[in-house]
Amino acid sequence: MPWSEKDIANQTGRVAVVTGANSGIGLIAAQTLAKKGAEVILACRNLQKGGDALTGIRANVPGANARVESLDLASLASVRAFAARMQRELPRLDLLVNNAGVMAIPRALTADGFEMQLGTNHLGHFALTGLLLSKLLATSDSRVVTLSSGVHHYGRMDFDDLMGERRYDKWRAYFQSKLANMLFALELDRRLRRAGAATLSVAAHPGYASTNLQYVGPELTQSKVARAFVSVGNAVLAQSAEMGAQPTLRAATDPSASGGQYYGPGGFRELRGAPVLVKPSRRAQDGDSAAQLWDVSTRLTGVTYVGV
Repeated sequence: MPWSEKDIANQTGRVAVVTGANSGIGLIAAQTLAKKGAEVILACRNLQKGGDALTGIRANVPGANARVESLDLASLASVRAFAARMQRELPRLDLLVNNAGVMAIPRALTADGFEMQLGTNHLGHFALTGLLLSKLLATSDSRVVTLSSGVHHYGRMDFDDLMGERRYDKWRAYFQSKLANMLFALELDRRLRRAGAATLSVAAHPGYASTNLQYVGPELTQSKVARAFVSVGNAVLAQSAEMGAQPTLRAATDPSASGGQYYGPGGFRELRGAPVLVKPSRRAQDGDSAAQLWDVSTRLTGVTYVGV
């Protein structure tokens, strides 16, 4: 039988942080974890949208143990402030879901001067995970789930122009950021294994899911042609956000999951279907690139991982 939400065991006692939980896959994942009994922190850049999401969760899951916290992954100051609050307030951290992201936007910079897609999708999550690592390591059977995308297969790490200063293409930058997510997830797994840690690093991707991520970029938002193209694609190829969240939820809760695994839809070209184990690209498994990205990320964020 295909894996489904019904396979998720009772999550009572577990504490989960889900980034970008105000909409789409992050919202579905957060709501499902709350439904199964977990305490869930919705880490959101926009507190009003986060509050609306929380209202929806409580309407669908009466008595849900959930709350909203401010987190802007495009600001290292915000990441550090959020992590400091979580370190103070959470007695444990069982699950960190690195879900938030932006897709194919015109070139912009984060508060710290990073290219926005790499800065938000990878560097913000790299810093967040490192700053919460001690809490994760102190919690038995904890997990980090990092969201990538099937398009990471098209990504290349341009270490000579990582921020797209000499040449920028919005899709090329997006593919690079998703490859960075995979390199990070697999390198974190290697380091956790070497340290003998019980914490798992698992990756997932949603396939082609109909979510608001496709409309985040200002150009997509403003272009009627682009919006029409996305709408047709959604109608013909996409699966629902609920199905798109299934790989994340399986990576987060399946007791048989192992560090370094990667979950995605099992259907045609991994676009849709129930979650199964899928294969990362060869570039994603390149240990030298992963180590280089780790070193660069440490230098850029100023976050050093202690314990791995």
